[in-house]
Amino acid sequence: MAKESTTVKETTLQKMKRSLLWTWNPQGEREAGDSIVKNILLHWFPNKISLGSMSWSYSMWLGTISFMLFVILTITGMILMFFYVPSVERAYASVKDIEYVISFGWLLRGVHRVAAHLMVASVFLHMMRVFLTGAYKSGPARDSNRPLNWIIGIVLLLATFLLSFTGYLLPWDQLAFWAITVGTNIGKAAPIAGEWIQYLLLGGHTIDQGALIRFYVLHVFFLPTLVFLLFFWHMWRIRKDGGLAIRDKELLNSQPSLTSAVRTKTYSLLGIRNGTSVHVQNKMLDEEANTVPSSPNLVRRMWLVSVGTIALSLLLALIVKAPLEAPANPLVTPNPAKAPWYFLWLQEIVTITTFSIGSLTINGALIGGIILPGVLVALGVFWPYVDKSGYNSVGVWLPKERRGQNTAFLIVCLIIATLTIVGTFLRGPYWGFYWPWEIWPEAPLHF
Repeated sequence: MAKESTTVKETTLQKMKRSLLWTWNPQGEREAGDSIVKNILLHWFPNKISLGSMSWSYSMWLGTISFMLFVILTITGMILMFFYVPSVERAYASVKDIEYVISFGWLLRGVHRVAAHLMVASVFLHMMRVFLTGAYKSGPARDSNRPLNWIIGIVLLLATFLLSFTGYLLPWDQLAFWAITVGTNIGKAAPIAGEWIQYLLLGGHTIDQGALIRFYVLHVFFLPTLVFLLFFWHMWRIRKDGGLAIRDKELLNSQPSLTSAVRTKTYSLLGIRNGTSVHVQNKMLDEEANTVPSSPNLVRRMWLVSVGTIALSLLLALIVKAPLEAPANPLVTPNPAKAPWYFLWLQEIVTITTFSIGSLTINGALIGGIILPGVLVALGVFWPYVDKSGYNSVGVWLPKERRGQNTAFLIVCLIIATLTIVGTFLRGPYWGFYWPWEIWPEAPLHF
């Protein structure tokens, strides 16, 4: 009797497990289709997905990696909120407690920091992939509007920058304080609205309690909410646009099929005339050969990418310790004072474009910090409407038809990467240039 009771319990547990998890591991084609309809988390995916859309070489799964990093940031950030105090008197001490007192607090903070940096990089690389494959151009789908989704992606990139930038100040140490000082001073150089922008960010003219609480609220509520809503809009637009752009390439390369004639009747004043419909050639993908059910195939690959992203974040957090310098002191200026790494290319351009002609000084912050990035963003927004390349170049890596614009885009990206490396590793005291093997001179702190 005991064995029978145990068997019944096991069967009941198996049925409960099956009823809860069957959408993630469907048995057969019918269940695979039903799982997409009945699971809210899978509902934004199509019933079947092409093998090209699932390939590693096309998308490199950078979109999924970016979203998973955002999930990591959300979870670790919510836990850190229980210990962090957004006050200029207690912020540094609370971060120090997280780092040295709370069990595994250092790991939690390290994962949060690593995920923030990785998200900036992955979102930027994702947009590079979209540009280099021409995936911002509309396809043959009826409601396709990929240029709009490209613009949503640009806004997501800017929101990611701001999300990381606002979190930079929260430790309230010297690194954070002076990085925000450099960043907000660049924003101050904007014509007409510069003073207003700086005041809006800082809640005043100095970095103090007003700035900290504004950055904190932006970082933990407004910007994450914006990113979350934009992501869902972005995913919905992918479905409306007919899937990833590689499907356009697959459709163009597919063999046309001839539909069979259909018997018809024509009603006229002379009576009924029998006939056949017109033979139509239509290009359709071979569903059996080129597509697989999204569940479980796409789901398994997404889990693999997600687990890999979590593992990489943990590994880097163990290897690279999150920095925590001395408490913020507005009276002691570090030499050199640097912006966050993803803004260092702007700081380099500000340095290059600041020069004097006689008694006239050209403001590099206006040119390199406002005008140039503004032009780049404007070009990014309008480029899909300027690009006249054909459908054959959509969803294809580096097609010949788009060689010129892809080359120009890669040159811009290379310049940004080079300036970022220079600003990170080769700039020393007084913003002087030093090779890695050169020793920095002793530079006094500015009081």
